[in-house]
This record gives sequence, structure tokens and C-alpha cells, in this order.
Amino acid sequence: MASNAVAPAGQLSHPPAEESTPPPREPGMRNGDRHRSTSEATSAAASDAQAEADQNADADRESQVQEAKRTRKPMPPQRFALIVGLVVTVALGALAGWLGLRAQQSRESAQQRAVFLQAARQGALNLTTISYTEVDADIKRILDSSTGAFYDDFQKRSQPFVDVVKQSQSRSQGTIAEAGLESVQRDTAQILVAVSVKTSNAGAAEQQPRAWRMRISVQKLGDTAKVSNVEFVP
Repeated sequence: MASNAVAPAGQLSHPPAEESTPPPREPGMRNGDRHRSTSEATSAAASDAQAEADQNADADRESQVQEAKRTRKPMPPQRFALIVGLVVTVALGALAGWLGLRAQQSRESAQQRAVFLQAARQGALNLTTISYTEVDADIKRILDSSTGAFYDDFQKRSQPFVDVVKQSQSRSQGTIAEAGLESVQRDTAQILVAVSVKTSNAGAAEQQPRAWRMRISVQKLGDTAKVSNVEFVP
């Protein structure tokens, strides 16, 4: 015979706990897809917010620029004229300095060429104007206007040359026909000199002038220049 069981005193019967049901999922969407969709939406919202912030910043800067243009005061005419005057003065001063430097360099170059030409012309005259009556002074003049290897070589040969001139009672007289610079390099130059030379000696009367051409090298020494080499050319 079945009997109804009564719960002991102090004990209540509790209904069974309800099972939690997950939220419905959209058809075809997985949990990972739902998380990615949420992340993408968040990133898009952040990008939109940043773009809007950048636009607002650009608008603020443009507004500040426009405001600065509106509030900028025009330069007074006196100040503008002063600035223009200073610029023109500086430009003219620089131009004048450059032109002055070029003019000075041109003068110095012309003076140096003149010194070279004069030294070569005088050297050619000294070598072609020799008299047996003044040969010692003529040789000294040649040596005084020479330098370097030419000076050393001529000094060694000078005494035999003096003896020949005196014995033959030789005379020679040179005349410069033409002289021109062939090349210039810093303190040295080469000059071509054309000389007409009359000669005579005890055994022959004065002869017809002969044309000589010489390439004379000169070297600048201080404010003067001296002959450093001599070549006879056809």
C-alpha cells in the first residue's frame, strides 16, 4: 500500500534550478565571427572619431590663419622704403667690391706681363749688344739680369767669351724688332723676341743686319724679373 511521504520538518522542497539558455545566434554566425564584427565596428568608430578630430584641428588652424591675416597690420611705407634702401645698398656694395677686385686683379696681371716683357727685351739686348772695348761691363750686365741655370752656365763660359771678343775686336749691336708673351705660369713666363743684329770685327767691315729669334724664359723675383733660359729658334 503506497503512502505519501512527508518532508521532514525544517526542510522545504525547492523546485529544480532553471537552466540558463544562451542568447539566440544569428543564422550562420559563429562566436568568433561575432567577436570580429564587434572589433571591426569599434575600429571603424575610432577611425571616424580620429578623422573628425583631424578635420576639426584643420578647421581650427585655418581659422587661426585667417584671423591672423585679418588682424595683420600693413607695413608702414617708411619702413618698407628703409628695407628696400638697405637691400639696394648692400647689393651695390657687393657689386662694387667684386668689380674692384676684378679691376685690381686685371691691373696686377697687366703689370706682371709688362715686367716679363721688359725683362726679356732687356735680356735680348744685353746678349746681342757687346763691344770689345766694354766687354767686361757687358758681361756683368748680362749676369746681373740672369738667374738660375742660365746664370751659372754663362758665368762659367764668360771668360773664354771675353778673350775671343777682345782678340777679334768684335762689335755687335742688337735692336728689338718684336716681342710677345708665349706663355705665363704664376711667376714664370716665356717670351718670343725677334732681334736685328749688326756685327763687325777687325777682319771684316760692318755686315748686313741678321735677324735672330730667341725664346727667353724669365722668372719673377720680387718686383723684378730675370732671364732664366735662352733658346735660339728658327
